[in-house]
Amino acid sequence: MSDINVSIAGTTTVQDRIKAFITDFGWPRLIIFFFLVALFLIAPFVGIRVDSSLKDVLVRFGQNGVMVLAMVPMMQSGSGLNFGLPVGIVAGLLGSTIAMQLGLTGGVGFLMAIAISIPFALIFGWLYGLLLNKVKGEEMTIAMYIGFSIVTFMSIMWLLLPFSNPTMVWGYTGKGLRTTITLDGYWSRILNNFLVVKIGQFFEFPTGAILFFIVMAVIMWLFMRSRTGTALTAVGSNPDFARAGGVSIDRCRAIGVIVSTIYGAIGILTYQQGYGFIQLYGAPLFMAFPAVAAILLGGASVKKATILNVVVGTFLFQSLLTMTPSVINNILATDMSEVFRILISNGMIIYALTRKAKVTK
Repeated sequence: MSDINVSIAGTTTVQDRIKAFITDFGWPRLIIFFFLVALFLIAPFVGIRVDSSLKDVLVRFGQNGVMVLAMVPMMQSGSGLNFGLPVGIVAGLLGSTIAMQLGLTGGVGFLMAIAISIPFALIFGWLYGLLLNKVKGEEMTIAMYIGFSIVTFMSIMWLLLPFSNPTMVWGYTGKGLRTTITLDGYWSRILNNFLVVKIGQFFEFPTGAILFFIVMAVIMWLFMRSRTGTALTAVGSNPDFARAGGVSIDRCRAIGVIVSTIYGAIGILTYQQGYGFIQLYGAPLFMAFPAVAAILLGGASVKKATILNVVVGTFLFQSLLTMTPSVINNILATDMSEVFRILISNGMIIYALTRKAKVTK
């Protein structure tokens, strides 16, 4: 009889653990994970090569990973999801366009674009952080307005700034930057092609892009474990306790915003080199949403994020964006990729914000 009771108790414990895992991880994430597994299993039966698809996933991961990393410091500092990521993106766009104007090419051009963008990111991030410190509790809403505002302002400035590089300006006027500027001859795919490993006819491993992401992730990891990073996390977790310990709440939040903005600037440069083009004007408007959705898909909450959340979320999200159009479109004979992208991106954001509301109720 006692053995039966132990067995029942053990079974109940296992069931409780499973329920706790599902509750913590979330049904939407589990559904998306199994949906992705199903896509990879179905792919060969509808004429989709898994090795080619995996190559595309890795390329996308290398292109987008740094922008997802940009979410971490703001979330850890209690400023919420960085819907103002376009602030950093604009800094990166200024760095890349100025580097092109100066005629910088290759690896030197790419590194100089990063170097030029960082001062802009520092200034923009500092102003951005000052503003968010004035609207505590409404950071994500205000951040979105800030992001949209700076993109709109720069849509005017791209026409007025004195750029003259023939590959960048409108050909019929000789002034004003084009909407899309090619990076051919500058630093197009400079990371993707670095130490690239080719296996067979269809698979390539973008070694350079993955290594660059790892370097940026290690820097972020070291920063978050430094004295400043620890204080930043303390502010996000328990601001009253941090204040009692002599930590400046506003200073830590501002540092989190600045670091996030710098990573956003570097992230768009990483994205550009893989994509092969610079896109200006309204292009950065909605680039925060995929990054936000990716880190939430990786298991982050509104106030807590880790490097592991970034890695898992970016891989899952980019896998979905790669596999969904190829597999679903072949099955349904119609293009549903954009519909799925919007559903997954916005669905994960709504789910995370809804969970936050339930916790704080």
